[in-house]
Amino acid sequence: MSTPLVTRSDEVLGGIPVFYGTRVPVQNLIDYLAGGETIGSFLDDFPTVSREQVIRFLDEAGDRFRERQR
Repeated sequence: MSTPLVTRSDEVLGGIPVFYGTRVPVQNLIDYLAGGETIGSFLDDFPTVSREQVIRFLDEAGDRFRERQR
């Protein structure tokens, strides 16, 4: 069983989805990328998130998008 990617708990930021093991909201990554920032810039600003977590999140989001297009 793999480590969870995203978690939410009422005790952490009021239940906002965050990257597992951090207090960094997933929405922060989405906002960075939508604003034209790079993954590297996001990782520099949020060092508790790993590159592997970001890539895995984007891969899973892409998979879900493609599934919905069928």
